[in-house]
Amino acid sequence: MAKQNRYAQIIEEIFAHHYKNDARIVAFEREEITRVAAKLGIVLPKNLGDLIYSFRYRANFPFSITSTAPQGEVWVIRPAGRAQYQFALIPDAPIVPNTLLAETKIPDSTPGLVLRYCGNDEQALLAKLRYNRLIDIFTGVTSYSLQNHFRTTVPGMGQVETDEIYVGLDKRGAHHVFPIQAKGGTDRLSIVQIEQDIALCKNKFSDLICLSIGAQFISENKIALFGFQETQDGVRLTQERHYRLVQTNQLSDDELKEYQNRLE
Repeated sequence: MAKQNRYAQIIEEIFAHHYKNDARIVAFEREEITRVAAKLGIVLPKNLGDLIYSFRYRANFPFSITSTAPQGEVWVIRPAGRAQYQFALIPDAPIVPNTLLAETKIPDSTPGLVLRYCGNDEQALLAKLRYNRLIDIFTGVTSYSLQNHFRTTVPGMGQVETDEIYVGLDKRGAHHVFPIQAKGGTDRLSIVQIEQDIALCKNKFSDLICLSIGAQFISENKIALFGFQETQDGVRLTQERHYRLVQTNQLSDDELKEYQNRLE
């Protein structure tokens, strides 16, 4: 049986066991994965966390789950404490690049040796962000990578991890923090992960100005960056830019003049 089908059977059984009509939150515990796998006679995944990760960022829920969501809403999985999770309903607003947004060409400063071996996964994306100072360009803040795979415990959520943390300094002297979620390949950005990053910054960097950033490869050398902030209506997308990394001879004088006339 294919891995996706195995994961789908387990998550479907867990949801069905707890779901009540019109419920908007369905809580469950990590250890249920083991119990349900044994009940169904399914070989248990070696990494239990991969099952949760799969439905949070890669795979769609089975129809038996998605069909219970009201129109305009979708189910997601949120952390709810140590080894605890919950299915929760949120507005159906996937984080995908705006196909109408203009791109900006950036001379590629990624070292050739890195380009040869980096591939197209999240680590490759993080490397290209770093070498081309795309966080500085996107935010307008002088920024520095503080730590990769920053992991901590957030009250009410349990352990959370962001791909990279930047700290920055603006022209006023104010300090900023930028948690980065990077997605390569077929992985997708999730609003739940953005919510976790903002909660992480509230807990660990409460005195800094937080802008949560999502990064996604559109193509091999084209990168979408999204900026998210917490508002009265919840976490909302406040910025989006597309950058294409090019050789210097691929950036014309006419394009440079066009950039000078662009609105902020």
